[in-house]
Amino acid sequence: MPKKLIIAEKPSVAADISRALGGFTRKGEYFESDDYVLSSAVGHLLELTLPPEHDVKKGKWSFANLPVVPPHFDLAPIERSEARLNVLLKLLKRKDVSSIVNACDAGREGELIFRYIAQYAKTKKPIERLWLQSMTQSAIRDGFADLRKDRDLLALADAAKSRSEADWLVGINGTRAMMPSIRAMAVFS
Repeated sequence: MPKKLIIAEKPSVAADISRALGGFTRKGEYFESDDYVLSSAVGHLLELTLPPEHDVKKGKWSFANLPVVPPHFDLAPIERSEARLNVLLKLLKRKDVSSIVNACDAGREGELIFRYIAQYAKTKKPIERLWLQSMTQSAIRDGFADLRKDRDLLALADAAKSRSEADWLVGINGTRAMMPSIRAMAVFS
């Protein structure tokens, strides 16, 4: 029987969802019922990285290598949360999982956390969105009765990715622009 995989943003939300919907059995890092498999991220699991061919090694940063604007952004697991990412990747690949419910927090960051997981997993499974403003059991049940279509949240997903990439670009270029100046000041100190 096909099941929906629910991905929450944090373990406490996954536990709240399991209590509200009922019928779940805990199986290590996830819950399972007749209709759902439920797990969570632990906040951000992936981060943007510079494609290797565009990486200027530390110590060779100079104004000549700026600005750093890669043709694309790669994602890499955040080391401290890689085990949780692997749990989600395994669940996403299950044959009995036919679709996904994005149950990450309502807003840009929650959308980004989910979208990076889906992108990294290269999943093509249909997505629905649970949008909650309250974590009461009745609000959770009502949210599941009225799941949003993925296409309705694509603008929010685009805004989240754009903000993440812009922050990354400002951070990497600002750091690399400042390092030669900081080194020069250290020489004169």
